[in-house]
Amino acid sequence: MNPADALSAADWLTLWLHFLSLSLLAVGGAITTAPDMHRYLVGSQHWLSDAQFNASIAIAQAAPGPNVLFVALVGWHVGLNAGGGPAGGWHAQGLALLGAAVAMLGILLPSGVLTYSATRWAHQRRELRAVRAFKAGLAPIVIALLMATGWLLSTAHGQPARDWPLWLLTAATTVLVWRTRLHLLWLIGAGALLGMLGWI
Repeated sequence: MNPADALSAADWLTLWLHFLSLSLLAVGGAITTAPDMHRYLVGSQHWLSDAQFNASIAIAQAAPGPNVLFVALVGWHVGLNAGGGPAGGWHAQGLALLGAAVAMLGILLPSGVLTYSATRWAHQRRELRAVRAFKAGLAPIVIALLMATGWLLSTAHGQPARDWPLWLLTAATTVLVWRTRLHLLWLIGAGALLGMLGWI
């Protein structure tokens, strides 16, 4: 984003409203909304680059803490870009903090209130067939949303025909997570080592 393209108050409101709407679609966690965030922030508004979006997710997933942290990093990058990037000084840093706050409040507020209310209601009626069916029906939706996020991150890496080692590693990791009790951190470490060595 060019410094001349700084976000207006209406843009900030639009960003907040978009994250509010995504919050209600975050079945299975905020990470499941990453494809639509990418579509909106990178493809439609051009407020982020592909590299910034993917780096936000990678850094947040590698850091300890909840998965939702990537939303704060995405908002941070939007604000930082609006302020002219790292060279924008304190103004850019202030806008980056504003971006992180707008994104986090947008993604957490509706889903937090809804989760609290729905959990209390469902817990009181946990024996009802409709409540059990609803819970069981959410599983395929969560899996599909996670697969869409994985696809988005994988295709942004490059050309699939050239990146067959990456696809092979992805398939092997999927099978290992599904069929073994091997801790996911070992697999993340193995992927980082293979990437550091330049094999993927």
